[in-house]
Amino acid sequence: RMDQALLLVRNELPEQGLYLAARSGSCHQCLYQFLAFVPPSNGSLRKPGTAEVVVDTQHPLTLQLNGSVSDTELCKIQYHFGEFGNYSLLVKTLSTSTKTVSCDLVITEGPVNSYLPILFAFLVYTGTLTILIVGRLLMKIHAVRNWVYTKLNPRETDRLINSELGSPNTADSVSSDLTPRLWSTSSRQRLRSLDTFRGLSLIIMVFVNYGGGKYWFFKHESWNGKLRFPSALFSRFVFIMGTSISLSLSSVLRWESSKQKVLGKILWRSFLLILLGIIVVNPNYCLGPLSWDNLRIPGVLQRLGFTYLVVAALELLFTRAGAESGTLETLCPALQDILPYWPQWIFILMLEAIWLCLTFLLPVPGCPRGYLGPGGIGDFGNYPNCTGGAAGYIDRLLLGEKHIYQHPSSTVIYQTTMPYDPEGILGTINTIFMAFLGLQAGKIILFYKEQHKQIMSRFAVWSIVMGIISAILTKCSKEDGFIPINKNLWSLSYVTTTSCFAFILLLLMYYLVDVKRFWSGAPFFYPGMNSILVYIGHEVFENYFPFKWKMQDSQSHAEHLTQNLTATTLWVIISYVLYRRRIFWKI
Repeated sequence: RMDQALLLVRNELPEQGLYLAARSGSCHQCLYQFLAFVPPSNGSLRKPGTAEVVVDTQHPLTLQLNGSVSDTELCKIQYHFGEFGNYSLLVKTLSTSTKTVSCDLVITEGPVNSYLPILFAFLVYTGTLTILIVGRLLMKIHAVRNWVYTKLNPRETDRLINSELGSPNTADSVSSDLTPRLWSTSSRQRLRSLDTFRGLSLIIMVFVNYGGGKYWFFKHESWNGKLRFPSALFSRFVFIMGTSISLSLSSVLRWESSKQKVLGKILWRSFLLILLGIIVVNPNYCLGPLSWDNLRIPGVLQRLGFTYLVVAALELLFTRAGAESGTLETLCPALQDILPYWPQWIFILMLEAIWLCLTFLLPVPGCPRGYLGPGGIGDFGNYPNCTGGAAGYIDRLLLGEKHIYQHPSSTVIYQTTMPYDPEGILGTINTIFMAFLGLQAGKIILFYKEQHKQIMSRFAVWSIVMGIISAILTKCSKEDGFIPINKNLWSLSYVTTTSCFAFILLLLMYYLVDVKRFWSGAPFFYPGMNSILVYIGHEVFENYFPFKWKMQDSQSHAEHLTQNLTATTLWVIISYVLYRRRIFWKI
């Protein structure tokens, strides 16, 4: 199967059998897992004992061979097997006097290169993009544009040449070349970089949710670890939601809307997001009608809805007139975009104090206090039912085991049996913090209106500060820090690390899209304008044609990648059509 290889173990030792066990290189402090018993060789027939096992190819493995007589370790091999490869492990005695045992690993049949479909897809999309860019540049040439329109409709050549599609007059040329200002006092001008940022995060999230071609690196980390690109997508979506809250509330309040009406809209929008998550996104209606018995309560939209409620209400209740325009006097000019909002920061710091106290001080039955591990076979199997520590315990206690996620990412590597929800209650506190950091980015945009260098420098400073905090919390280590980076827990270091990269990414997009206008934001701009529709739509229609079809070979990365990229591209096309028709689904 995909991500697997076949290993044939040949035991030429006449006196004892072998116990073969393995441990994944991505499994921290894990127990060895028994794979097979290899019988001793038949000395009279000179026939070695054999056993065939299937091994994982996603991560390096450590193979351990113990003798059945003395139960001592005979040899240990570290190797990264290749997908669909056939391997032989020959165990024999080198010297009868010293009883030295050798273990030789031989490639019987070479593995396949499962990454070629990615290269091919990259070339296809790059070629398509190149053709579109060249075509767009050619269409800016009057002679080429007129020739194209003439060929398309020769009967109306004269009309087309003199129309806005052909050769406009001088006045039209001047007016069409005028680029709209980033900020307008007469009307609200959207920042395309924000929608591009949101659309980029959303489209990659859709691709990952559809399967990511079944490649292991397009999946979330099992527990602690490197910040893979998929693990940062949801956090970036939360970040840009906070930025949008700052800009939208500023615009609404500028038009003298009462805070009571705005608060009512915030409550209604949050309620709809939570309801859509529970009723529409979470249940799989292909398996039967909606049932409360095993309905998952937490979820992506639920967390977005609650986070939006807290951050938007916080901004609405504590915003100060004149703060965003810079008219308020502050003691420290370097913090003039922070100090006016000190009540909000105190509230956020109080939430973080609550998270720290619950995470490290709450007693969890059968688990060490402050446990942040995955349970299962991790930590040498000492805490198998402690998945997520306090975070998992709170969810199971308040929501019930049947109403949270049943198949967390720790199941495969750490073989956990306890349900755990990555969108649970305790992690929502740090999600609020992430959205608040995005809110701060929006305040920077408002405070330094049209001062592009100031805006970008502030983004860079915030990125550096978040990076330094992350380095302190993690000790620049995967497992040995004070608070490791963990997407399942939404740990504090996860928020500071992802926000560090979010500020940098927003800086780059702001520079390319809104300042220099080198890039229009296409095609990510279009799904960013219809983010709720695309997200809910891709979840609801996930198992329907043309987003999914029966494969000829379900063990082919190429077929999975083709299906997942096709489905993702279709949502980009749908969002583009909706944009052209000015159809936007807002909640």
